[in-house]
Amino acid sequence: MKLASGIVGVTLALASLGSGARAQTAAPDAKPGPLSVQTFYLTNVSQQSDANELTTALRNLLDPHDKIYLVLSQNAIVVQASPDQLLLAQKLLNDLDRPKKTYRLTYTITEMDGGKRVGTQHFAMIVVTGQRTVLKQGSKVPIVTGTYNANSSQAQTQMTYIDIGMNFDATLDEFANGVRLRSKVEQSSIAEEKSGVGAQDPIVRQTVMESTSFLTQGKPLMLGSVDIPGSTRHLDVEVVMELVK
Repeated sequence: MKLASGIVGVTLALASLGSGARAQTAAPDAKPGPLSVQTFYLTNVSQQSDANELTTALRNLLDPHDKIYLVLSQNAIVVQASPDQLLLAQKLLNDLDRPKKTYRLTYTITEMDGGKRVGTQHFAMIVVTGQRTVLKQGSKVPIVTGTYNANSSQAQTQMTYIDIGMNFDATLDEFANGVRLRSKVEQSSIAEEKSGVGAQDPIVRQTVMESTSFLTQGKPLMLGSVDIPGSTRHLDVEVVMELVK
């Protein structure tokens, strides 16, 4: 009987130790090492969206216990983490916070009548990769949109202005196989005939060309050709890219 009771006691003791070990293993491990705070200043970020992307990358790649804050007014990211995680954060920012290249885009609008060149216009703009750039050349034309107190001596006319001329909207993005251009070219003009709605309501002729293409530095690319209604003429739209820095 004593031997049996001893065996039962040893068994219960081992079972108790096993359950304690399992409970200790299941408990979450504390984060080892001291924590430090370091501020990383972004040197090549000019848009909030770029800063947000860098902050998101750090939060996804560093330890989940680390605290990461974006201070947009200072163009900086504050990180509280262990020394090894701070070194990793520095390496990631060195790889991601790179200077962006600047290019010159030159659009050439050539008006052709049959096979004869009638006129050529050049429009140049400086574009930073990843940022949208807009160029407008022309006039603002007023259009009457409403009249208040029309039957009194203090009648007031409400006006709005529309852009007439050439509008260019371009965004460059760098890829491994080249530079992608997302471009929108818009030409508008006032027609000679009237709309018939009102004496001051003009008819606006508009041509819009929107495209996505890959450019090679120094090599012109034809974006498209547009016929001019009521004539034998057409417009050829061409663009060339040159690296500035």
